[in-house]
Amino acid sequence: MAGRHGNKGIVSKILPIQDMPFLPDGTPLDMILNPLGVPSRMNVGQIYECLLGLAAKYLKQYYRILPFDEMYGPHASRSLTFGKLYEARLKTSQKWLFNPCSPGKMLIFDGATGEPYMNPVTVGIAYMLKLVHLVDDKIHARSTGPYSLVTQQPLRGRSKFGGQRLGEMEVWAIEAYGAAFILLEMLTIKSDDISGRMTLWSNIIGNMPIYIGTPESFKVLICELQALCLDIGLFQLNKKGFLTQIEHLMQLP
Repeated sequence: MAGRHGNKGIVSKILPIQDMPFLPDGTPLDMILNPLGVPSRMNVGQIYECLLGLAAKYLKQYYRILPFDEMYGPHASRSLTFGKLYEARLKTSQKWLFNPCSPGKMLIFDGATGEPYMNPVTVGIAYMLKLVHLVDDKIHARSTGPYSLVTQQPLRGRSKFGGQRLGEMEVWAIEAYGAAFILLEMLTIKSDDISGRMTLWSNIIGNMPIYIGTPESFKVLICELQALCLDIGLFQLNKKGFLTQIEHLMQLP
């Protein structure tokens, strides 16, 4: 689903209408959005659209809003939205439409228990659009498959039978959970550690410790630095605890 302010997302759970939270007048909610989608995208326009749509329903009015309406004065959007909500409260005698203590938020009730939630929630009416991205067209899995000739990492894309990309933020998330060995697998034998992934199957069958080698991306980085005429020295710690210099990249384990 997507709104008109770049607020896109996926439907993670579908509930029966009787289990959805409902307003004080008994109206159940159609959709619940993650509030973290507002500060991450910094699109407060979706909140203004939501609240002004709620006021428009009870006032039976239409609004034509121009972009950059803050040029009419500071906080012009907020003043218009809260003013219309207050007008709707006076016209319909529905006090829950506008609470001066928490303007733009209202008390809603749990559909399963009927009890009110502890904190007020922003509720309104906004346009939501259906996107053409479907899970059935995107679901994909792979164990082994083709690899890139340059990076020796799995190819990208479902059509090429590629792997799932593990980007910077995914690595940070796994680091935050402290899953060090999962991260070690993802960045080595499941990616571009050629010697490690070649011996992985035999080590598992022979009940031997899994061998972790040097990722190919590290060797590519060394080659790029050497192309800049930088003398990069590689050293390896031997069994006696001494550092020995590696003369060639192919000698890396």
